[in-house]
Amino acid sequence: MKKFLIIILALSAITFETKGQLFPVLGGQRAGISAAQFLKIGVGGRAAALGESFIAMADDASSLYWNPAGLVQFNEDQIIFSHNSWLVDINHDFLGAVYHLTAEDAIGVALTSLSMQKMPVTTEFAPFGTGEYFSYGDIAIAFTYSKKMTDQFSFGGTVRYMEETLDKLKMRGFMIDLGTYYWTGLGTSRFAVAVTNFGNQLAPDGEVVLVGKRTKSEWQSFSPPTLFRIGFAFEPYQTDQHRITTSLQLNHPNDNSENFAIGTEYEFKEYTFNSSFFLRGGYKFNVEEQNYSFGAGVKVTMLFTTLTFDYAYANFTKLGEAHRLSLILGI
Repeated sequence: MKKFLIIILALSAITFETKGQLFPVLGGQRAGISAAQFLKIGVGGRAAALGESFIAMADDASSLYWNPAGLVQFNEDQIIFSHNSWLVDINHDFLGAVYHLTAEDAIGVALTSLSMQKMPVTTEFAPFGTGEYFSYGDIAIAFTYSKKMTDQFSFGGTVRYMEETLDKLKMRGFMIDLGTYYWTGLGTSRFAVAVTNFGNQLAPDGEVVLVGKRTKSEWQSFSPPTLFRIGFAFEPYQTDQHRITTSLQLNHPNDNSENFAIGTEYEFKEYTFNSSFFLRGGYKFNVEEQNYSFGAGVKVTMLFTTLTFDYAYANFTKLGEAHRLSLILGI
């Protein structure tokens, strides 16, 4: 327990600034001070439907994104594919795999991609386009290791390489994620802490030609989108056929106000066909442009494999909505 508390304090010291406050007013937001924003887009239909209140529930391959300590919370080797129809015709895709070395050790690898159609180049003198087009895209590759230290406490870490491309400019960098997962021993309650996207400042490299044939090759650097999360989950009701899981999560981003999320998942087990059905809902508090989400899922066991399909709808008050689909194959 002492080791667990030391890790919690260390993660808190890394992420929280002395000026940080609990749920500051919206006017105190720090939007626009970090780069690589695509790393903040959540993965998986299950987590998205729960309002992304998921780090204390992370027990499938989507843990590669949410909490690296979650890789040892399940026994199957899994492959996950997640597609996100994001805002303004942006596509966000995630592919990951988890392999268990032993009952206490697991490794994983993940690939994240964000893409969109090419856009026309406009200038002060050609506001409707010059006839040229430019592209924008992001990619990240991550490697994860997770270890079950005791029956109650697990720890995990991720090393991530990311690359962002905007026409002729590229921004590259390495980041790390750290996560913990702790079963309290009080019923099914568990407690989790995760720090994601912690690393050095990022700056683009490359040269662009401005009006008048002027060139620019020096660019401002920005912090990565570091996020500190604390989560708690438990089952208020559980039988052999029905299960309700509730999750609470506090999020502290380095580029915005602290916010709070809640999520609830209902599972119905159908033993005739060896399958499970899920209904989920979530809500985010103190997050501009976002509020409720909901979704459903189904898990089917077939011979030596399991297949899980999840869908989520997330509402954005002014920007529309986002749809996520994910497929997990268990071996």
